[in-house]
Amino acid sequence: MFFYKQCARVASAGLPLFFSLSFSFAENITVEGPSQPVEIIRDRWGVPHIYAGNTHDLFFAQGYLAAKDRLWQIDLWRRIGTGKLAEVLGPSAIERDKLARAVRFRGDWNAEWSSYGEGTREIVTAFTDGINAYIRSLGGAWPLEFRLAGYDPGLWAPEDCLSRVAGLLMTRNLTREVKRAEQVRRFGVDRVEKLFALDPPHPVEIPRGLDLAEITHDIVKVYEQAIGPVAFSTEQGSNNWVVDGTMTVTGKPLLANDPHRPVQIPSLRKTVHLVAPGWNAIGAGEPALPGIALGHNEHIGFGFTIVGIDQQDLYVEKQNPANASEYRYRGAWKKVETDRQTLAVKGAQPREIDLRYTIHGPIIYEDPAHNRAYALRWVGSEPGTAGYLAGLAVARASNWNQFLEAVERYKVPSENIVYADTEGNIGWQAAGMAPVRKNWSGVLPVPGDSGEYEWAGFRSVRELPRVHNPATHFIATANHNILPPGYNTPLGYEWALPFRFHRIEEMLAAKKKFTIEDFERMQQDVVSLPARRFQAVIRKWTAEPASREAKAIDLLLRWDGNLSTDSAAALIFEYWMGQLPRAVFGPEIGPDVDLETLLATIEHQADPKTMASKLQALGISLRAA
Repeated sequence: MFFYKQCARVASAGLPLFFSLSFSFAENITVEGPSQPVEIIRDRWGVPHIYAGNTHDLFFAQGYLAAKDRLWQIDLWRRIGTGKLAEVLGPSAIERDKLARAVRFRGDWNAEWSSYGEGTREIVTAFTDGINAYIRSLGGAWPLEFRLAGYDPGLWAPEDCLSRVAGLLMTRNLTREVKRAEQVRRFGVDRVEKLFALDPPHPVEIPRGLDLAEITHDIVKVYEQAIGPVAFSTEQGSNNWVVDGTMTVTGKPLLANDPHRPVQIPSLRKTVHLVAPGWNAIGAGEPALPGIALGHNEHIGFGFTIVGIDQQDLYVEKQNPANASEYRYRGAWKKVETDRQTLAVKGAQPREIDLRYTIHGPIIYEDPAHNRAYALRWVGSEPGTAGYLAGLAVARASNWNQFLEAVERYKVPSENIVYADTEGNIGWQAAGMAPVRKNWSGVLPVPGDSGEYEWAGFRSVRELPRVHNPATHFIATANHNILPPGYNTPLGYEWALPFRFHRIEEMLAAKKKFTIEDFERMQQDVVSLPARRFQAVIRKWTAEPASREAKAIDLLLRWDGNLSTDSAAALIFEYWMGQLPRAVFGPEIGPDVDLETLLATIEHQADPKTMASKLQALGISLRAA
């Protein structure tokens, strides 16, 4: 039985929550599943606070509520992750479904479940039972979205929560390998190293036996479609920071986290408060997963941003010209492993599909004309790599040491997890599976036939960067290069640009004592550090007096650098930043050049007249000051 109450007010202070409640209505719902009554209180924001007598009932109720609030959303998530879109969308989703099925976990299921922590199988089973209980309670009276789309929600199995597709989006080095290979082929190694430099600096070395002519965007075209309409840009990302008590009004740590994800309705995450013996945690998580991914319990708070550990590689497999079911590996022909499945397809007969695998992983593309197959090697094939499910372990930690033990289970995606506790400690741990590549960098595809380019295991979390109670009294991450000075273990070479991180540093240095309201304002900050650098550049230039360009430059120079929606100067700046790369580097290279390279180039332009002629390509008539 659920006791369901609508709450009019909730107040909180510090890490523990203290509630002041008044109710506008209450109802009892009887559902088969819980062994004891469960109380669910919704506050004025609609956030459910679930109070249960045991763990099973707690997560059964969370699953029930996830379905009650987000059934259309989580059913779509399940179909995307398990490869069952074609049965409701038709033939257009077949290739997407094939990839989703190809990357599902195929190993030891006992190792898979145990990797996430104690009791995870039971928690996930209770959660999916709760989802199914709500679906059955509807008696076929489906929400409007299903009626409009013309199909029914499906029932869940616990394994549905362990799909890997979401992890593909967060471990996206595969597409960057292909992009870099195309750049090297088109522009040469020297120009690529100069204009698209690796960080930390590392030479771009073409793996022995790799033919760059064979690497084209066709290889990842279906792959990109399968993981959704996403722009692979380093200009978007997440921020978090934590300060110790020396920097706060209360004398206690404060932690802020704003993981940037698509702005959509319904939201990508769902906030919930979970209370039962051994549980008292509130935060946000994926609606289709039990627990929370970021938030706090009675003792610790935690939040994350993506690290960007290189967790994928593309292997070029040589197929037998006489038999495409064989591929070359270490001097011998090996049989391609095939898993034949039946795919239900809306408006068509069921389709037989073959999922094909080499020793390196699923084949995502084949080129029969050149006898090549392209296989994805990624950490998602390892036990415990369903995205965010390790949050169940983190949410139960009560101190720094338990937190470190919990984040060892955090494998996909790689995360900068910041920490604060009620004892006044702060910390940060980079977490995630980090493949060991002994003889190559991982920034280009590699030949699969020689056996020369194989992973040599994974680095332990203890080998990854961490900080505890730093002398700076704060920690911040923003998807930038987080490798500490002197840290030489290769984790990856592609990061977000550090502008957001430096802005956080700047704001933290501007005040000695912070409040929650200060952090809220920081999260809404829209000051652009690149804009300041661009202002310094255009101070060297003048336009024809009284011209449109002169007015634009004057507006930009008087601008405070805030990218507010009502700012004409912000609009001009963003437009120029979008057009300048082509003007400065040409139409071939310009679109791929990042903002740091662009700014550094125009800051150090040796010949002002040449720079002015390039800017004229934007319709801006400038001359040297």
